[in-house]
Amino acid sequence: MARKFSELRAGMRPQARMQAQARTESLQTSIKLQALRKSLKVTQADLASSLQVQQAAISKMENRDDLLVSSVMDFVRGLGGQLVLTATFPGNKTFDLTPEPVKVRRSPIAVSEKPRASLRRARKA
Repeated sequence: MARKFSELRAGMRPQARMQAQARTESLQTSIKLQALRKSLKVTQADLASSLQVQQAAISKMENRDDLLVSSVMDFVRGLGGQLVLTATFPGNKTFDLTPEPVKVRRSPIAVSEKPRASLRRARKA
């Protein structure tokens, strides 16, 4: 005999209901990222190329349970957009939480380059 989903949910433990709700919300986030990418007619491979990652990384990002804001920001930037994050409170109060892009500067190091002997000695000390 088939039962309504509402009846099944009512019979669940409170903790199980909370876990199911959290999982639903995380799936909605991943579906939205995928829908955003598809609506712009961008393939996972194209986005991966834009972000200089492998296609599998895009797939994982779209299917993650929980995403970092920086990951979503990179995803949106890779599609040519800008992420805007706003908190809304009762009484129409809003607060802009949009993160500033972080620029990481790294000096290029050749793979064949080895630390000099003096640096190796200093590290051992």
